[in-house]
Amino acid sequence: MATAVEQNAITTTLRSWPERIRSFYHDVRTEMKKVTSPTRKEVQATTTVVIITVFLFGLYFFLVDLAISNTLERMLHYFSRR
Repeated sequence: MATAVEQNAITTTLRSWPERIRSFYHDVRTEMKKVTSPTRKEVQATTTVVIITVFLFGLYFFLVDLAISNTLERMLHYFSRR
């Protein structure tokens, strides 16, 4: 059976819940007012940077893969002749 102190704590928590919810939503609304959407020019600029970066990384990994596969192929070919 719950003691009087525990029941008081539970009652206080339940009664403060609506106020905490209101406070939370107020804080959310306040923070959302600070949010700004990027302009079309900013979106185009960042998209261009992302596309260029993806192609550069793709080229880099292609060259590394090509070098590693050629090296392994030559090593296997060399050791298979022995």
